[in-house]
Amino acid sequence: MDSVTRSVAIVTLGCKTNQFESAAMLEQLTGNGYSQVKFDAGADLVIVNTCTVTAATDSQSRNLIRRAQRLNPTARIVVTGCYAQINPDELQKLPGVSLIIGNEEKKELLRLLTQTQQNDCSESTTLVTDIRAAQHCTPLDLHTFAQRSRAFVQIQNGCDAFCSYCIIPYARGASRSVPIDQVVAQVEGLGASGYREIVLTGIHIGGYGQDLGKGISLLTLLQAIESCGFAGRVRLGSIEPTELPLQLRDYLAQASWLCPHLHIPLQAGDDVILRRMNRHYDTAFFADLLADLQQRNAAMAIGLDVICGFPGETEEYFSRTVELLQRLPFSHLHVFPFSRRPGTPAATMPDQVAPALIKERAARLRALGDEKLQQFSRRFVGAPLWMLVERGVSNGQRKGISENYLNLLIDQDQAQAGELCLVRVTDLVAGGLRVERVN
Repeated sequence: MDSVTRSVAIVTLGCKTNQFESAAMLEQLTGNGYSQVKFDAGADLVIVNTCTVTAATDSQSRNLIRRAQRLNPTARIVVTGCYAQINPDELQKLPGVSLIIGNEEKKELLRLLTQTQQNDCSESTTLVTDIRAAQHCTPLDLHTFAQRSRAFVQIQNGCDAFCSYCIIPYARGASRSVPIDQVVAQVEGLGASGYREIVLTGIHIGGYGQDLGKGISLLTLLQAIESCGFAGRVRLGSIEPTELPLQLRDYLAQASWLCPHLHIPLQAGDDVILRRMNRHYDTAFFADLLADLQQRNAAMAIGLDVICGFPGETEEYFSRTVELLQRLPFSHLHVFPFSRRPGTPAATMPDQVAPALIKERAARLRALGDEKLQQFSRRFVGAPLWMLVERGVSNGQRKGISENYLNLLIDQDQAQAGELCLVRVTDLVAGGLRVERVN
């Protein structure tokens, strides 16, 4: 390795899969003599792990690259992630970019850094393979998560859904699953390192196992994890509504070690818009699914994603989304204003919605989401919850999250970072629920 380049900063945009991969790359580097510094410190080596979900995230990535060079004109800048995978030629035009690598090349970061270390920063090297040809999912090695109380385990990568607004199948490739024994080994290893909560992540985790052979599914993976020695709790990442069969719902309802929390993308509350999005369900199916989940466990947190201002979204269609959301039993709402993503069918659809109207509708949905979260949170005042305590102290308090994904605040002398402890909710405050420890 280069004897001069020893400080490194990694900036990550986008999903939990990117966060996992950034943590793994950082572990590779710090294990080989690099010292992590903050992005603003002007590191010798800067890695920008990009997202390309929207044109806005592409712009954000470019701005970060330009800023990294301003902070340290001699920095070696490496760009990876989904933007690098989709459009490396555009990134080559940015001054200061030394190396551009695709998502599959992340696991080879150290070797590629050594291989290209003599490059003049005025000329970039691009190493991006055709990810749609990838047939296996080999996650990056990862043993710890700096400054985090929760750990992430990648169980799957890629997506076969091809929603009309989404570029991810081209940026992440076809759906590919990590073999069960490798997932279990990671869970056990992180448990041995002291982590009490593990989040199972991927691009399309509900499709887990479809490429591994008959009879393998997300359910069989969860059963294997249950049989291993992990003593903490496990949380599922985002899962599609069509990938929660009854047998899996039964299991989720009775497995106390699984967090009662699901994140399920809705995307639109009108059937016409759902068809335009190439989503393979309707609003009646979605409403029945959530009613069934709530009937099985009324304390379950359910988070939804909604895209606001999709092409063709009239006031009537938007009103149907609002009405559906008002009826649905959910706790968290993530609102995404539609942004044209070049290369997707939605980018060229007629009847594009004006940005000012999208912004107004998004604000209305976020207000509705805030109200739903307040209603859900209020139900737990006086109730016991299990709190995973996060790192850091602010104003004499530690933050944490409950099993059903509520933000909790506790006096710093009552709990330690990384601890999983039983607490009782005392009141609802700005920023979450105030709790006290139950001895």
